[in-house]
Amino acid sequence: MPEQIVFLNDEFLPLSQAKVSVLDRGFVFGDGVYEVIPAYGGQLFRIDEHLRRLQDSLDAIRLPNPHDRSQWLAILNRLLTQHGGDDQSVYLQLTRGVAPRDHAFPKHIQPTVFAMANRMEPTDPQYLQQGIAAVSLPDSRWQHCNIKGISLLAGVLLRQQAEDQQAMEAILIRDGQVTEGAASNIFIVEQGVIKTPPKGQHLLPGITRDLLVELAQQNQLAVSETTVSEQALLAADEIWLSSSGRELLPVTTLNHRPVGTGKPGPLWQTMYTLFQACKAQLRKPA
Repeated sequence: MPEQIVFLNDEFLPLSQAKVSVLDRGFVFGDGVYEVIPAYGGQLFRIDEHLRRLQDSLDAIRLPNPHDRSQWLAILNRLLTQHGGDDQSVYLQLTRGVAPRDHAFPKHIQPTVFAMANRMEPTDPQYLQQGIAAVSLPDSRWQHCNIKGISLLAGVLLRQQAEDQQAMEAILIRDGQVTEGAASNIFIVEQGVIKTPPKGQHLLPGITRDLLVELAQQNQLAVSETTVSEQALLAADEIWLSSSGRELLPVTTLNHRPVGTGKPGPLWQTMYTLFQACKAQLRKPA
């Protein structure tokens, strides 16, 4: 099997040859941002929304975008050709670049740009039939979670706490309110209403999250972007998590207790079907 080709600083090259300096500020400071973009049947999923979020993250850390939309599309689509029409996940990362170690922004350096595409594995049918387990934990992260920064240590530690309790995700609580998961956005169903925390600095504006809100609105389902208290989470009839990689999964156990009936709920079933229909539409030839 030929070696995977990746993109690094204006060059397509084998993964084994892609090298970054130990003085890169991404390595030394975590000074950078990233995006994860699904592609279904070779078609990038909501690419304009992903590139807009990338730009928002770059603006927030004061890092100029080295490529315009057409250049990004050329890079990402070339990476997608490696795996034909398979569903893929494209990862791209930008750091401030290579410079002597100093906390202040260096002047006149080029950002480091890296991108790769990998096959997306289908969701385990067991998760769709039985749901997954989650635990609620205090949100110990920083105050700018809306920036998709590469400094993910706090999220890594929270996710590992969940793993240690035989759970797949940590649902984070800050000042008595749900923010998001360690690596996902959160929805609950309360008395037939779909609720998800509103956008702000304490959670990432998820692309899949936004699509689910749109789909609910288009299909006359009651949906609200509103604060979700810890008490509402614990009493919810349904809990879901969404992300680019996991798409939409039902949480059927929270803190070792069943959510609702302990099985994926009817509104999750409806939203999952609507999301799959969106994917099928994207896969159709233009």
